[in-house]
Amino acid sequence: MNRKRLVLLWMMLIATIFTSGCWDKRELNEIAVVSAVGLDKNKEGKIVGTFQIINPSNVAGALQGGGGTNPPISIYRAIGDNVLELDSSATTKISRDMYFAHANLVVIGEELAKEEGLNYIFDAFERSPEFRATTRIVISRGVKAKDIIETLTAIDKVSAEKIIRTIEVTEKTQGENISINLQEVIKNLLSTGKEPIISGFTVRGDTGKEDKMENTQSSDIKANPNAAGIGVFKDGKLIDWLDGDKAIGAMWVLDRIESTNLNIDWEDKKDAVTYQVIRQKTNVSVKMENGKPKVFIKVRAEGDIREVNVPLNLTDTHVLIDIEKKLAKKLKKEMEDAVVRAQKNKSDIFGFGEIMHENHPKEWKKIEKNWDDVSFPKLEVDVQAETFIRRTGLRNKPFLSNLKKKDQ
Repeated sequence: MNRKRLVLLWMMLIATIFTSGCWDKRELNEIAVVSAVGLDKNKEGKIVGTFQIINPSNVAGALQGGGGTNPPISIYRAIGDNVLELDSSATTKISRDMYFAHANLVVIGEELAKEEGLNYIFDAFERSPEFRATTRIVISRGVKAKDIIETLTAIDKVSAEKIIRTIEVTEKTQGENISINLQEVIKNLLSTGKEPIISGFTVRGDTGKEDKMENTQSSDIKANPNAAGIGVFKDGKLIDWLDGDKAIGAMWVLDRIESTNLNIDWEDKKDAVTYQVIRQKTNVSVKMENGKPKVFIKVRAEGDIREVNVPLNLTDTHVLIDIEKKLAKKLKKEMEDAVVRAQKNKSDIFGFGEIMHENHPKEWKKIEKNWDDVSFPKLEVDVQAETFIRRTGLRNKPFLSNLKKKDQ
């Protein structure tokens, strides 16, 4: 009997261990939830941190149609020599512990990215047990990181969410931006065969009103954060920007295009035909020829004709073949221009080096050390593009054809 009681007592003691609360738990009213962090460099060379903190009651009220007079976020700033100092400095200004587990956006100032680079900044983020590896990274362009963090937006009450969704939408529908997270950037920084690229963001409009509530209460938005190209890095530092066709060309090579438009000229009419890509696949391989690496890029795109601004008979097979050839030529040029720009920058943003490392490890060891500066700029790249028209829309002949006949 005593033995049974002893066993029961031990079971009760063990059970209390598993039913006890977390030793490091924090109540919601004890923490300040950080949604975004901005990092700039001041004139003294110190780092200026801007922290976007959520006001839960104001966000909830705004989403329910009320509480429109108070901002959904609060902004706190701190100055330090490194990221850890920023955290400590900001804590002295806030009545709660800053909680970074929900921080889904980090904005790096353009000047900081150019002069100091990402290496020592991201070291602190990677070591932090709170910062998520999926936190999105963007670079401010033409404005300070703080200008983007402070912006109040109308539809998405927390501007960090607006920026993230904008990147996702523009990458998905236009192919001019790239959604990249902390883990991916760090992986590319550590690689000898691939350099990181990060989307840029700016503030369009009246930058003096981006942090005012009136910016969210008017149909005429005074200031709005906009996606602005793709930043190119080398050795952890920002060295160039890709815009328009060159940005899209880079995304084609990286096989990151989901949908985008291709415009081609027809006779003397510029951008006469618009083709929307609905699916595509890019394959990149590296082969050794005469002891030297050569890159082969093959892309196959399928899509629909979405707009025609010249008289064309889309029921004519020969016309469709001519359009496909022009589209393939345009696509090929976009990719070639992006590759040439990367080679000029001596920055392998496409990961050609990684592909060579995987397929030709012995040859890679010989050129790995000087890949970006010597081998990559001289690399021969062969680009092949195929485009296929799947649908021409509900109208086979542009209404311009009928208008022309009517005028005659």
